[in-house]
Amino acid sequence: MHGGGAIDHESYVMHEFIIPDWPAPPGVRALVTTRAGGVSQAPWDSLNLADHVGDDPAAVAENRRLLRAHLPAEPAWLRQVHGTQCIDAGRSGKNTEADASFTRVPGVVCAVLTADCLPLLLCDERGSVVAAAHAGWRGLAGGVIEATVAAMGQPGERLMAWLGPAIGPDNFEVGGEVRAAFIAHDPQSAEAFAAKSNGKWLCNLYLLVQQRLTALGIRRIAGADFCTVNDTERFYSYRRDGVTGRQACLIWIDSRHAALQNRAVQSIS
Repeated sequence: MHGGGAIDHESYVMHEFIIPDWPAPPGVRALVTTRAGGVSQAPWDSLNLADHVGDDPAAVAENRRLLRAHLPAEPAWLRQVHGTQCIDAGRSGKNTEADASFTRVPGVVCAVLTADCLPLLLCDERGSVVAAAHAGWRGLAGGVIEATVAAMGQPGERLMAWLGPAIGPDNFEVGGEVRAAFIAHDPQSAEAFAAKSNGKWLCNLYLLVQQRLTALGIRRIAGADFCTVNDTERFYSYRRDGVTGRQACLIWIDSRHAALQNRAVQSIS
């Protein structure tokens, strides 16, 4: 699968990482953690990577250390606030307030934490820029995808996206105000909502993200085949459990591949 060349088979099996299956260029690496392979106790069991959900800080630190062994650098962890800010991951401080990050620098790791909200990975077709965004309904309605694409500095036609584990359309019940917020932006968003007999709506978060991406000219879209609520073995879900952990969705440019490309260009010139 594209994006997983830096992870050997043994580590893949041990930690049950998900390697995105998308047409990313060879130098782009990405992975999603599951709840398996860590040291946290219930209800955060076991590979919780969030330090703001009540878990033992020592356990979170150990889980991050275990993950770090499979990455080129410590991820640029964000303090996510369901907003639209997208920052340069290579220039951010620890726990900078933002809900997305991007980088053009090989070896810098963009990361978002989720437990029902949709983690979105983006890269361009040359592998020169990558990004990760946290797309809950508030950030999505506010424009976090648009802000992230703008920060990447590439037209949508040159970008591709992968939609990671999020709450599925059969479980995401919302009020009418959520539906109204999206329809005010784009009437086509009504297609992502199904009425319930109790006056609420079932929201298809994956479809809403796909609509926003398509509107930006992004046609190469993969993923979108998960449900964090239903998949109790692999994923944390705030909607399902309340007190729970967070999985991480990470993306970076492989520095070794970038170095090989640079040498190839120099030899041709």
